[in-house]
Amino acid sequence: MKNKTDNKKKVIFSDTDVRHAQLKVRLQYDGMSQSEFFRSFITGYLENDKNIIDFINKYKEKTKKISKRNMKYTQKDMNEAEDILGKFGIKDEELENIFDIIAKSNPEL
Repeated sequence: MKNKTDNKKKVIFSDTDVRHAQLKVRLQYDGMSQSEFFRSFITGYLENDKNIIDFINKYKEKTKKISKRNMKYTQKDMNEAEDILGKFGIKDEELENIFDIIAKSNPEL
């Protein structure tokens, strides 16, 4: 029988001592653990939270990960996708259910 922790993965990355200390202080001030912070941010990112996506887009533009021109195309595509889903009455929960069904029928994906 599988244990609940069998499906969990660790995400590890490096940063400076100073930034780690700053993170710990800010998290303590906000009453959050590191894992809670990262899980909440990842959830927002995966669920296309507008604030997090805006932040990521600003970061990509600032660090030259994507040009302003390509950013406009990406934003246009995202808006068109929202419009199409809206026209068909498909909401985020329904879209997630579709992906769950696909994952169940194709576990190798």
